Amino acid sequence: MHSDRFRPLVDAKGPFVSIYFDDSHDTQDAVAQLDARLRDIRKHLEEQAVGAAVIEAIDTAVRAAHPPVGRSGRAVIAAGDTVVLDEHLIRPPTTTVVRVSELPYVVPIVTHGLLHTAYLRVAVDHTGADITVHRSGRVDTESVDGKGYPVHKAKAAEHHEYGKAQPRVEEAVRKNIREVADRITHLTDESRAGLVFIEGEVDARAELVSALPERVAEKAVQLTGGGRAAGIDATEVQHEIGQEFLKRRLASIADAAARFAAGRGTGLAVEGLADVTAALRDGAVDTLIIGDVGEATVVADTDLATIAPDADTVSSLGGAPQRTLRADEALPLLAVATDAALVRTDERLTLADGFGAVLRYAENSSAG
Repeated sequence: MHSDRFRPLVDAKGPFVSIYFDDSHDTQDAVAQLDARLRDIRKHLEEQAVGAAVIEAIDTAVRAAHPPVGRSGRAVIAAGDTVVLDEHLIRPPTTTVVRVSELPYVVPIVTHGLLHTAYLRVAVDHTGADITVHRSGRVDTESVDGKGYPVHKAKAAEHHEYGKAQPRVEEAVRKNIREVADRITHLTDESRAGLVFIEGEVDARAELVSALPERVAEKAVQLTGGGRAAGIDATEVQHEIGQEFLKRRLASIADAAARFAAGRGTGLAVEGLADVTAALRDGAVDTLIIGDVGEATVVADTDLATIAPDADTVSSLGGAPQRTLRADEALPLLAVATDAALVRTDERLTLADGFGAVLRYAENSSAG
C-alpha cells in the first residue's frame, strides 16, 4: 500500500484517536446498528477523557459520509478535534478498536483498506454512462448522455434501407462511447483514481475500454455483474469490486514476500526491531512488512526519526530516550515519513518481532 494516503498524519499533532468498526449496511436495521456502535464508541472515548469536540467531530464525519453497500468496515483517525483520515474498509474488523495515543494507528487500514483511495465505477451502454467517483468516503455521481443517435439497429423486415442505416447506428454508438471515454479520462486524471470498474453489456464494456487512452485502460476492470438498467443488484456489484481489491491486496503481499525472500542474505532485506528501526532511521526502507507485532514497544527521542528498540541504543545514537511508543504505531508512521510502502503480511511470512523490510539499498551494518 502506497504511503502517500497517510502523509497528512505525519504533519498532524496528537494525541490521536484511531477507530475501526463494522460499518456494514446489509440489513434493514443498519442505521440503528450504526447508532448503537457510535454510542459504544462515544462511551469508550469518554472513559479515556477524550474531549466533547473530538467526539462530535468523529460522530459528524461518520454520519455525513455516503453509506457503503453491503459488508464494510470503517476507519476514522482524528488529531485533536480534526478528522484527518476517514475510509471504508473491504472487510469489517471482528471487534471495534478504539485507541487514544500519542501516534496514529494505521495497521488495520493496511490490512483491510482499499489499495486505492480513489476509484471510478462506470455503468455503460451504447447511449452513455453513469459514472460514480469514490474517494475517501466521498461519492460523486454524474451521467453522460451521448449525442449520437440512433443507437438501435432497425430490423431488416421493418427497414428496407437497413444496409444504409447500419453505418449510422455504428457511428452513433462510437460517438457516444468516445464521449464517455473522454469524461472518464478527465475524472480519472482529476481524482488520481487507481482503478476504473466498468459494468454493462459485454460489447459496450469492450468498446469503452478500447476507446480509453492506454494510461486509463490499464486501470480498467470489467465487471460481470451490474449495468445501467434499473433493478441492478448493487450488493452483487460491490461484492465483485471488493473481491478485486482483495485479489490485488493478496498479490501485493505475495510480491512483498517474494522480494523479502530474495533479499535475504544479500543485504536487501532485514527483520526484527533492531535491524528494521536502523533501516528506517537511515531512510533505506522501500517496503515495511508488518506481521504479528503484539504489544512490542520502541523508544524514541522527541524526533521520531531517532528510534530504536531500547533506551541504550537511542542514547548511543546521541538522542535522549524520552518516549516509549507502541511499535505498531511508531514504525508504520516513520515508514510513511520516509515514503516507504506498507504491507500487512499473512501466514506466509513469520517475522522476528513482527517486522521485516525490503530495502532500497544494502545496509553496510546492522543496528548498533
